[in-house]
Amino acid sequence: MTEFINEYCMHDHTCGELRASDVDAQVTLTGWVWHNRDHGGLIFVDLRDREGYTQIVIDPDCVSEEEFHVAEHLGREFVLKITGKVRARAEGTVNPNMATGEIEVLASGIEVLNTSVTPPFSIEDGIETDETTRMKWRYMDLRRPEMYKNLKLRHTVAQAMRKALNERGFLEVETPILANSTPEGARDYLVPSRPNPGKFYALPQSPQQFKQMLMVGGIERYYQIARCFRDEDLRADRQPEFTQVDIEMSFVQENDVIDMMEGVFKEVLEAAGVEHEFPLQRMPWKEAMDRFGCDRPDIRFGMELVDLTEIVRGCGFGVFAKAVEAGNIVKAINAKGAGDWSRGDIDKLADIASANGAKGMAWIAYTTDGKEKSPIIKFLGDEVHAKIKEAMNVEPGDLVLFAADTFGVANAVLSALRLHMAEALNIPRDGHKLLWVVDFPMFKYDEETKKYAAEHHPFTMIPKSDWDKIETDPMACGSYSYDIVMDGFEAGGGSIRIHNAELQKRVLKRCGVDDEDMEVKFGHLIHALELGAPPHGGIAIGLDRLVMLLAGKDSIRDVIAFPKTSSAADPMTGAPNEVTTRQLKEVNLRTL
Repeated sequence: MTEFINEYCMHDHTCGELRASDVDAQVTLTGWVWHNRDHGGLIFVDLRDREGYTQIVIDPDCVSEEEFHVAEHLGREFVLKITGKVRARAEGTVNPNMATGEIEVLASGIEVLNTSVTPPFSIEDGIETDETTRMKWRYMDLRRPEMYKNLKLRHTVAQAMRKALNERGFLEVETPILANSTPEGARDYLVPSRPNPGKFYALPQSPQQFKQMLMVGGIERYYQIARCFRDEDLRADRQPEFTQVDIEMSFVQENDVIDMMEGVFKEVLEAAGVEHEFPLQRMPWKEAMDRFGCDRPDIRFGMELVDLTEIVRGCGFGVFAKAVEAGNIVKAINAKGAGDWSRGDIDKLADIASANGAKGMAWIAYTTDGKEKSPIIKFLGDEVHAKIKEAMNVEPGDLVLFAADTFGVANAVLSALRLHMAEALNIPRDGHKLLWVVDFPMFKYDEETKKYAAEHHPFTMIPKSDWDKIETDPMACGSYSYDIVMDGFEAGGGSIRIHNAELQKRVLKRCGVDDEDMEVKFGHLIHALELGAPPHGGIAIGLDRLVMLLAGKDSIRDVIAFPKTSSAADPMTGAPNEVTTRQLKEVNLRTL
């Protein structure tokens, strides 16, 4: 890229390129006015482009009177073309904090290519402008060096992915954006079909079925940097439209996919300047839930969950005893360093517990001066309390937080509290840590709908030893599925797929899909599996989320050129917006 960046354009050098070795060179630069200063007859301009910035000196003795007059009235973000001579900065004026700090350009010609009104915010890193304003003027936000750096990192990661997969024999194949609606865990974005009144396309939540068709079609190794769409509640690491690196392979088992992807990740991380040890740790799903309370654990710090169920069985504290009697669990975390927190601060943690399904939150504070504070100690009894202290490795200054509920709720509560306390206590979480979470259960039970659903998706292969449990004991069915987790986020997920048509039908039926819906929504897949589908599997990597983590950002909106707000809106273009009655009529729709 650097060989051609100064060709086929108005400039012969970028604003971040010139060094002391270029002194006396005649150059042409283009860019935006970042800062300008009038120093008693000499005008200094910091000219910025995507590669950096260079100090320009405008001397009335070196430019025409007209050009100097133009320079006196330059505003921020004016677009300039500067010609001039590179010279060394005077002694004592070298700026060691900028790449071009040893030189400046003495202008001999100035051309204003365009003017600018006053920008809505400063084009600087670390601005405190609210995010909606930044998104409304996103093209201005993108001029900030940190935003360009984020997009450049995204480009680097995407190209490294492509290179690694190309070298491993994969073909990049595009799949349809206008497709059929299938239940995949979130609402579809629907698109009316004008030639087919009353019928709709759905934007793909993932290319799942199409990549399986490609395997049936003999492509064998496929990938795609795919746009995906999900109409779901948004948060910092979700967008209504997002990008995933979609990968599928034929004639593979679980270890083949995992081992291949570790090689790809090694190359991608190296391209991004990150060192990491391989092979990665492989943690069974059950272990992740037991130790961290979630299937995407951040293993950069401790504060692991401890199961106290047997210790508190039959104890005098009714909440714990009744939970165990009902077949539930009691677990706790030790937030070391929070033992001196006030009662009010501890009570606020109950809001986090409640938001994750708890009916309350028990706690014991062990202050640094040796006191034990809690409303539950007197009910536990000395023996049970002593065993809890031993199991939790209690020391002065510790705060033990409990959860007593179902396996799912207790883990969710303590997982959320663990992350909150790590933030509140400023526990170091430097660098990056990746691992695989494997051996997920095939099914989960939805208490609200009273139906079984797939933990990953219904196309996931079940170990043959568990096939006879699909109808009789679905919660005992395992699966060949795996997630790659990075810093407490799911960076990607995949599975070995079902390639047997009859097994696929059984799984879909167990998920509540009747024969009619199966033919309408999945018939094409079932028929494909009947025609010699090979064993196959793959993975999808969340590109936005991976780049967010590598860039050290808290939101994927910072690594997407034109993202949506938390309400799925685009303040810059005004999308979504209203359409005319005529447009609705053309697609046989009307608003209610």
